[in-house]
Amino acid sequence: MTSVTLHDCHGASTGSVDLDETTFGIEPNMAVMHQVVTAQLAARRRGTQSTKTRAEVRGGGAKPWAQKGTGRARQGSIRSPQWRGGGVALGPKPRSYAQKTPKKMIGLALRSALSDRASDNKVLVLDTWGFDAPSTKAAIAALSNLGVEGRSLVVLDRDDKNAWKSFSNLPQVHVISSGELNAYDVLVSDWVIFTQATLPTTAQKEDA
Repeated sequence: MTSVTLHDCHGASTGSVDLDETTFGIEPNMAVMHQVVTAQLAARRRGTQSTKTRAEVRGGGAKPWAQKGTGRARQGSIRSPQWRGGGVALGPKPRSYAQKTPKKMIGLALRSALSDRASDNKVLVLDTWGFDAPSTKAAIAALSNLGVEGRSLVVLDRDDKNAWKSFSNLPQVHVISSGELNAYDVLVSDWVIFTQATLPTTAQKEDA
């Protein structure tokens, strides 16, 4: 079982904690991560793009000229797709881009992403953030003490209001609750930072 150092917000070691082997110690499944992340990004699309067909554009009710005798190509409406101002042929319409993804695949993708970060020693565990009041300055100092650089994912308990507010103004920090943890946010972050209260365990998965 993998063991990591337990820190406080000042960067000092306060002991060690064991990472769940089934969550942080598996062989990452690249294909599943790709499929789940693709589905997650697709679900973000609003799908509100829309163009008008020849039936929806204004005008074009009369036949522009007679079918025969003019020497020109036959036309039925000036709002056909080949006309300027005409409707769009095969254009986009509002639709949902959501993809159905099995829960087991979503879970495997998350465990694969966490295992990948753990193998690179990019998973940190804190005893507690210990902010007495919301403070962006204190949040910056805490990350500096931990040696965190680049994009970081901070997993917090919903009741830790001071920590939520302290990290909310930092553009390189994404704050998320333990129940919202997902593969995409893990993979786009250089560091994943947990507290002991939010660290995933086998018991939590069985309860869910």
